[in-house]
Amino acid sequence: MASERYDDRLLELPLFQGFSVSDLKDVVANIKLRKIDVSKGKTIVDEGDPCREIYIVCQGYVTAVSYADDKGYSISEQLTAPCLVQPERLFGFTQRYTRQFIAGNNCQLLCIPKADVVILTNNFEIFRLNLLNIICTQTQRLTHIPWRVGAQTIREKIFRFLETRCLRPAGEKQLCIKMERLATEIHESRLNVSKELNALATQGLIVLKRSSIYVVALERLKE
Repeated sequence: MASERYDDRLLELPLFQGFSVSDLKDVVANIKLRKIDVSKGKTIVDEGDPCREIYIVCQGYVTAVSYADDKGYSISEQLTAPCLVQPERLFGFTQRYTRQFIAGNNCQLLCIPKADVVILTNNFEIFRLNLLNIICTQTQRLTHIPWRVGAQTIREKIFRFLETRCLRPAGEKQLCIKMERLATEIHESRLNVSKELNALATQGLIVLKRSSIYVVALERLKE
């Protein structure tokens, strides 16, 4: 793990961008960096699991699945390496994962225990700034959402419904929901929602299945 090749790969990861090679050698020599190979379809963390480490997806992609509080619907999305698995859950009031993360293919992850994250933030300013930038960017996005102009059309409402519940406002999404529930959530009639979804399907923007909506690219619904 302490090889030069591994050091070079660390430089590409979000938390280690800006590190010098010398600093990375110190990290590898003194911090417990655990490399994990996860086979396709295996759950990395489950919703509700305690967050005691930071997982960094180094290779491959993961599927993040989030559920409504009453389990009435769920949204799945893909996150491609390099990416972090909910680093904001490591500290704060609720230190548990709020999504299920599943390996979309054979993935390689890097695990940093919480105690070592604290050491890294204390000893390396660039690590501290990288972590703060990631969390602050997410916070700024979330706090801006209530102040945007409200959606006017049904298409805009469907886009907003998905966007505000996803980690990324772009890419493939899988929404498992009944038509009546979606209509209730966006305050529209079931008939009008059905018409709009069928129109989006005709345009090739979504694929409709029973109690399921596959979105080809979420950003295209905004156009």
